[in-house]
Amino acid sequence: MEIKGSVALVTGANRGIGRAFARALIDHGASKVYAGVRDPASVSDQDVTPLRLDVTQPEEVADAAAAAGDVTIVINNAGIGGFGTKLLTGSFDGARQAMEVNYFGTWAVSRAFAPILARNGGGALVNMLSTASWASRPDYPGYAASKAAQWSLTGALRQGLREQGTLVVGVHASFVETDLSSFTDAPKISADDVAQQTMEALANDHVEVLTDQRTRQVKEALSQPLEPRR
Repeated sequence: MEIKGSVALVTGANRGIGRAFARALIDHGASKVYAGVRDPASVSDQDVTPLRLDVTQPEEVADAAAAAGDVTIVINNAGIGGFGTKLLTGSFDGARQAMEVNYFGTWAVSRAFAPILARNGGGALVNMLSTASWASRPDYPGYAASKAAQWSLTGALRQGLREQGTLVVGVHASFVETDLSSFTDAPKISADDVAQQTMEALANDHVEVLTDQRTRQVKEALSQPLEPRR
């Protein structure tokens, strides 16, 4: 996938990993980067084009697709934690919101922009996933479930968009230095590192990015049998 001269859309591009994605695209020669955000006024980077886009609102997704018909790269980065939902107590509201944003939001944007990517030569679709896509977490079960669903969707999109020539990339990371991971002191990688590795994957047509050691360990463990209960 050629990044130089491309036109990209990054959801949740006003901060964190999304902002790093937008900057990396600009630095690698993208001719235009749409920053899809709920509040366009929150976008401070003068090199990107703010675009109103709440991924949970069908009319805003449709309006964004109509306004950004020149897109050749879509990065589904918008996401939330939903950490308020506990495993055995309390409301499911946080988990439902995580599923709406992380899973259904990614699906909605991908569905809306797939025909645009096809019309513009195939392009690329990138989904920002997580190590939690593969690792069930009793401390944040709603988030992990939404990321597992998003990973499954990424595989379906990869198969479904193959004929139109769209490269579908899944980016997995453990803890990244963003507000979403501020609750933990665990080792973290930078958002810039995630973005740079993703640019390299796009340039080399790689379909998966395992950004850190923890992510690679969890992926490798998927092929190992479960230990028996003792």
